[in-house]
Formats: sequence, C-alpha cells, structure tokens
Amino acid sequence: MGRDVPVVVFSRDDRRKYREKVHRCLDVFAQMLRESRFDFDRPLAGLEIELNIVDARGEAAMRNAQVLAAIQQPDWATELGQFNIEINIEPQELAGDGALRLEDDVRARLNHAEERARSQDGHLVLIGILPTLREGDIGEGTLSANPRYRLLNEQIFAARGEDLHLAIEGVEHLDTHADSVAPEAACTSVQLHLQVSPETFAPHWNAAQAIAGAQVAVAANSPYLFGKELHKETRITLFEQATDTRPAELKAQGVRPRVWFGERWITSVFDLFEENVSYYPALLPLCEDEDPRGELEQGRIPQLHELTLHNGTIYRWNRPVYAVVNGVPHLRVENRVLPAGPSVSDIAANAAFYYGLMRVLPYAERPVWSQMSFRTAEDNLAAAARQGLDARLYWPGMGEVPAAELILRRLLPMAYEGLAEWGVDRPVAERLLSIIEGRCLAGRTGASWQVDRVRAQKGDRHEALRSMTLEYIERMHTNEPVHTWDV
Repeated sequence: MGRDVPVVVFSRDDRRKYREKVHRCLDVFAQMLRESRFDFDRPLAGLEIELNIVDARGEAAMRNAQVLAAIQQPDWATELGQFNIEINIEPQELAGDGALRLEDDVRARLNHAEERARSQDGHLVLIGILPTLREGDIGEGTLSANPRYRLLNEQIFAARGEDLHLAIEGVEHLDTHADSVAPEAACTSVQLHLQVSPETFAPHWNAAQAIAGAQVAVAANSPYLFGKELHKETRITLFEQATDTRPAELKAQGVRPRVWFGERWITSVFDLFEENVSYYPALLPLCEDEDPRGELEQGRIPQLHELTLHNGTIYRWNRPVYAVVNGVPHLRVENRVLPAGPSVSDIAANAAFYYGLMRVLPYAERPVWSQMSFRTAEDNLAAAARQGLDARLYWPGMGEVPAAELILRRLLPMAYEGLAEWGVDRPVAERLLSIIEGRCLAGRTGASWQVDRVRAQKGDRHEALRSMTLEYIERMHTNEPVHTWDV
C-alpha cells in the first residue's frame, strides 16, 4: 500500500463506483491471464527492508522525515511510524556471485543511510520489534506525515467502530487497547519478491505458504513488545491484531481478517484476487480515470489501479502482486513473514534459504501441498511464531518434528539444490546457507539472543532492554551472523 493518496472524505457513491471499478479490473485481469500477456520467469530477487530509528540511548526516535531528508535517495521512503523508514532494493540476478553482490549492495546502502541518520542524531536498527518501544511511543501522533497513513487509520477505525484490543499470551501477558493503527508500526519486516509466470504462480504461492513456518522458526527476531516477553516472533500476531477491522461480533461470525494466511491451496493467481474482491470491503475507495477495458482494447496494458490498491490493503503473509514495468505486466509473490535483522548477513541468508526452496518445491513431482492440509501449514506458522526453533512443525514423510530437525534434514538440502538451479556459485551458497545451519545447530536466533541477554541482566526491565538494544546495534554493524554472538 505504498501509493500516495489525497486527504478525502468518502461518500456512499464513491464506494459504489469503486466496487464497480474493482470488478471491472478483475474481469480485465481474468482476460489478461487467458491471453498470456505477462512477462515470464526471470531469476531476479527483490527486497524491501524496514528499519527502526533510535536515539543514542536506544529509544525510539520520531525523526523519519529528517533522516530521509538527510539520506536524499529515491530508494528510501517513509513507513507507518515516525520511527520507521524503508529501503527498496531493485530486483537483481542471483546467478554467479549475484547473491553476494546483493548483500554488499544492501550493506553499502545501509551504511550510507546510517551515516546520514547520525547527522540527525539518529541510528538505524534492523530488528523485528524495537525492544525499547513503550506504549507511550505509539499513538496517532506518531504516524508518519504522509496522508495515506492517516486516511488508512481513519478507515480502519471507521470499520471497527471501537478501539483496537491487543491481547497476546506468551511467556508474559500483554493486554491493552489502542486508538490508532500505530502499533502496526512496531512491526518491521523484510519482504522478498519473486517474479513468476501466470502458469506457475499457484505452485509458487502454495510452496511459499508451506514453508512459512520454517522461515519464521529459523529467523525469529521479535520477542519483546512494550517491555514484555511474548512470542519468539511477536510481530506475527501483533500485525494481525493491529490492522484488524473487525469488532468482536464480526470475528464471531467468521468474517475474515485483513491480515490473513488464507484458507486453501490455490490453482490460479486469480483465486487470490477474486477472494480479495469478494470478501473485503474497500478501505480506500479511490478511483482513477483509466478505463482498463478500453486500455486493453487499444493494445495497451492497463495499470488496474483500483484492483492493485485494494490488494495493497489486504495483508496476506504471501501476497500476490500485479505490476506493469516498461509497458509489460508481470506477477510476483511477495513473501512477508520475515522480520528485519539481526544483520545484513542474516537477511541475505534468510533470502537465500527462501529463494533456494522456491526453485525446487514448486516443481516437485508430488507437491508438498498435495500431502499436507492447508490448516497444518497455518498451524506451523503459528507454532513457529510462538516458539521459534523450539517449535514442532509437521512435514510430509517426517511427521511432527523439531523445527531445527526439519530444516537440517529436509529443507537445507533442497535449498542448496535450488540455489544451484539458480546458478548461484557454490561458495556463495555455502556461506549463506551455513548461517541457517549454524542457527539450527546452536539453537540461536535473534529472538533467543535477545531473551538470553536480557535475562542475564538483573534489575529494571526497561534498562535491561535498552542495554541489550545498544549491544545489538553494535553487533549488527559487525555483520557477523547472530548464531555467532555470545551472551
């Protein structure tokens, strides 16, 4: 939902026109799928990385406008909270040493941004949830200045009709209310993009859903929220609750949430866009002048503005993306389950693990999703978010096993095979996937390191979190992977 939007008040007529336009876009999209007008598979990896801004004490710093002005680069943008920013990394080839060059590129950009942030008395942190974040840091006044965030906030609360209830039962218990969507800003993630053809979209999306639990188990990095120790990847349930447009009565009726794993394996990308249109009322009913059918009849490629805007307000953990680049449409799977951090090398390893698996699992003779229920894949994600590498996950042919065992015995060999299929140099693949192996063998993720470090300190919890955060930042800058960090 990165599009800038004006400040407006929506009428009933706006919503009617928007619904009609979205359905028209959906019909045109179906026609385009039938006529195969899409760019096909290319081995390109794209990243979006969200970061937190802190001051010298490791506390949230509401300075994203100043930091972005200092960075002065078009690939950087605001995020929901004034203590967040985001970098978009252009899709790059993985073949050869491409994965290494991608990592070096990310490091160079982040180092430049950190230098510029310091000029504004800020520092950047790659982490799933900022451990020092307090409830007082989260409110409507901390939303970024871009009008789209305030408009989104207004529409979510208009749909709810009441404050958000955040209730998370973990190692400790959090029970609080919020009068804005600002708690969502606590969630900082890495989003992985993979371009696929219409014919292979469904197996790629199904495969991404099947491995979501394993991804989160080995990459968990969000154990604290508002000073409480909750889940290993608290960001999952926080994001689900912080953008929920449903009051309790609609939940009880089975109305689907806007942050959604889904409810079935798919046979076409159309399934996902059709569900989005059928199940969800518009949050931002903004119509553009483009006539999608007219564009298609004139031999041009429509942007499908209304359909893509609507799609951007439904937060699937693996989201379908339609985009047009240089007059050619393409489809991407946007993988959204991973937290940011702890280091760039850890992010590169998480990406290599995902991209490797996505080169093998979608093409299996007997697909994993034909041997596992969709609900089981969802349960795997929930267990992994709660317990990280301590979770027990189900996998066909293995049954329910510890996450580390599943990754070491079954998924890592597939990831190596997949990276070889991408043409990734063997030393590069070994360096990155050895980081995943190291976490599994050591039983250490960013989340477990944070927890061990805080528990080792006595006294005030917030001071322990602050001290740990400052140490985390120092280690983050070394680019040493988290499984090598001592406590």
